[in-house]
Amino acid sequence: MQSEIQFAGFGGQGIMVMGQILAQAAMDGGFEVVWIPSYGPEMRGGTAYCTVVISDRLIGSPIIRNPKHLIAMNRPSLEKFAPTVKSGGVIFINSSIISISAGRNDVDVISVPIIEIAKALGNVRAANIVALAAFVTRSNVLDFALLQKAVKDKFAQKENLIPLNMKALEEGQKAALAK
Repeated sequence: MQSEIQFAGFGGQGIMVMGQILAQAAMDGGFEVVWIPSYGPEMRGGTAYCTVVISDRLIGSPIIRNPKHLIAMNRPSLEKFAPTVKSGGVIFINSSIISISAGRNDVDVISVPIIEIAKALGNVRAANIVALAAFVTRSNVLDFALLQKAVKDKFAQKENLIPLNMKALEEGQKAALAK
């Protein structure tokens, strides 16, 4: 089993953090993992994307042209990467700011208003964790308990953020199950 996940959006949307957390969760689960970041010329507001490859065997190449899954946090990312997703994969759409569809009927598309959900939790910066939870729930790339542990570990130095992010995971999971 090998899954390739492309995370894409604007700098400042937590793209790299989502990839890091997923990669850590997969490593904690005993999988082989590759995380490759890519930044545009600007950091905040510029293009940011990363790829995470999760496998139960050695990974032959970390370079992926056609990922199995996509988490699109903005419209330019959806338009650029949705056509490259393998048939049968999952495309996650941040419906808070993306008003178009993926234009694919051969993949599982999930649209979640993550910004509104994060605002209701009291902190819009938790939107990326809502998205990650919804994606993991829908795609089943790994056990949700591994994701929960990885989020706790990621915020261990900022313990006051752990309850918010645990709630964000819960709300993202609910959103994925409701669709």
